[in-house]
Amino acid sequence: MPGVSDGARGGDPFAVLGLPRRADLSDDDVRAAWRRIAAATHPDLDDGGDPARFGAAAAAYAALRTGYDRGEVLADLGLVAARNLPAPGSRPRAWRLALRAAAAAAVCAGAFTVAGWAPASIGLAAGALTWLAATARHDLPRG
Repeated sequence: MPGVSDGARGGDPFAVLGLPRRADLSDDDVRAAWRRIAAATHPDLDDGGDPARFGAAAAAYAALRTGYDRGEVLADLGLVAARNLPAPGSRPRAWRLALRAAAAAAVCAGAFTVAGWAPASIGLAAGALTWLAATARHDLPRG
């Protein structure tokens, strides 16, 4: 497969997927590269595919799936600091955090309004607050 060399599997997921090392790649760019390689190398193909390349591409896709992940990989490769590029998702987005908090509050209020202090509503509220805690870290400033 062009763009994927045997030496690229070691530590550069961009090279494994045949992508340029850029912070502005979209999720769709990464997904399209992954699907192209997966379609050509999947072990379930009639010819047996290439399980080693498929595994390397799957690991590379997992490493580059989101903008935050791509920024982390670029930082690990030393490319973000060397070019003074901001890592994707590094700027805090207060409006997204406020929107998530409002959504969690709405779910909690709705659950308690409909079911009262029943175990199901308490569980739903705990789930909403857990979701908020798990997803809010991307919108908070680092450091």
